[in-house]
Amino acid sequence: MVERTGYIDGEPCWADVVAADVPAAQHFYGAVFGWTYEDTGAEFGHYVMCLKNGRIVAGMSPPMPGSEQLPAAWSLYLMSHDLAATAERVAEHGGKLLVAPMEIPENGRMLFAMDPSGAAFGAWEPGRHTGSQLFDENGALCWAEVTTREPTVTDFFYHGLFGYHQTPLPSNVGPGDEPFDYSAWSLGDTDPVAGRLTMNSSWAGVPAHWTVYFATDDTDAAADRVLAAGGRVQHGPFGSPHGRLAVIEDPNGAVFTIISR
Repeated sequence: MVERTGYIDGEPCWADVVAADVPAAQHFYGAVFGWTYEDTGAEFGHYVMCLKNGRIVAGMSPPMPGSEQLPAAWSLYLMSHDLAATAERVAEHGGKLLVAPMEIPENGRMLFAMDPSGAAFGAWEPGRHTGSQLFDENGALCWAEVTTREPTVTDFFYHGLFGYHQTPLPSNVGPGDEPFDYSAWSLGDTDPVAGRLTMNSSWAGVPAHWTVYFATDDTDAAADRVLAAGGRVQHGPFGSPHGRLAVIEDPNGAVFTIISR
């Protein structure tokens, strides 16, 4: 079991999903990943902690009042031990703050922002809550990538934000038999912590976004559980150099990817 008690600045550390129907989401993710749940109560807007084997791995919440019309979506958070400085760098490098740094009592501080290509993401400064307590473990966050039509602008922004070192991967063939442009991002001497994918014509109509990946022991079996629990398999399962993947849509419409290494 890969347990985590902390993350370095720039690492994907947390993900949460907004669901119009929280009970339906809980049933779905419980069936697919074996998650159990703890409601944090009215004080925190009934934000739900999702647990795998007793460890916190993700969050879930109903829409904020006034935002019920927004589509369901997974959001990614990058670690920051100085949220004020991160907020300044967002603006300096062409991004936009959507939610200024705010306190989550006893747990930490967060902001939400949009990069120059339109992909939204969060940043988290830890207090009691230090991020997902499992990583790259069955049912837990294991990877994240930003998907964009503006790779140069996107690379510049995130390099300025957290100092990612970019390693372009060899050109390959993606869905629709078109070459795709992918870079892995690392921090100092770390293994890659995130990626950047340039969208080609097969992504027509899809806005820039961050994709969250959850690990599974068996992608095909997990995809079967997705269907049985009322979700949809958008793409796959299919093989890749890094594992077997499937792109999943939950019953509320939130999209994520699963992978077995």
